[in-house]
Amino acid sequence: MSQNGTADAAVIRTRGLTKDLPLGATVVHALRGVDLDIHRGEIVGVVGPSGSGKSTLLGLIGGLDKPTHGTIEIDGVEISRMSEDRLTEIRNEKIGFIFQFFNLIPTLTALENVTLPIQFARRARFSPDKRARELLDLLGLKDRMHHRPNQLSGGQQQRVAIARALANNPPLLLADEPTGNLDTESGRIVIETLQNIRSETGTTVVIVTHDLELAKKADRIVTLVDGRIVDAKKTSEIRAALSL
Repeated sequence: MSQNGTADAAVIRTRGLTKDLPLGATVVHALRGVDLDIHRGEIVGVVGPSGSGKSTLLGLIGGLDKPTHGTIEIDGVEISRMSEDRLTEIRNEKIGFIFQFFNLIPTLTALENVTLPIQFARRARFSPDKRARELLDLLGLKDRMHHRPNQLSGGQQQRVAIARALANNPPLLLADEPTGNLDTESGRIVIETLQNIRSETGTTVVIVTHDLELAKKADRIVTLVDGRIVDAKKTSEIRAALSL
């Protein structure tokens, strides 16, 4: 069993994961053989200094890029060599994305932003309007459903983005610096929201962050340095890795 009492099944499994990025006449080894299992219902923080490969790893897990070598399984499905059309389906059905800068469509209301992923789903499992209203209500935004992003605070926009990420009930949420553009109080609300979602739905959450206090709220911390996972169990070791 995982730490929160859920079934011990890997939602993410990578083996020998490498990513090489050409930079002029040289090659940057962004990831160097990453083996990682993340289990159902875990909240995992991914930390490390700038350039350590955190965002590269998240992009590969999310099917936004392909590895140079190695394999990636998401909920038992191997995605590393899939066609773009099939990857689009996987991203829509199995993965919710949360970004630092929210990525909401400015001309749409909160309700309309959340309904979009449901409308584009290959297999409609929910009524878009009903599902979006339920999620926004769950996240404390019942009175903000018809507001556009520029009428919302940063914390409210991020909660709309979380609702959108949950729209198709994916087993996996990937969050890239979800509190990086928020004040301390808004950031606290966002991480509590993610913890509540995990508790209520069993959703697996992977958070890339430079914020040690945020990472410490995860069930487990994965530390990357120079494209490799390092064993940094102590807070002091993680703090040192973040400050490199």
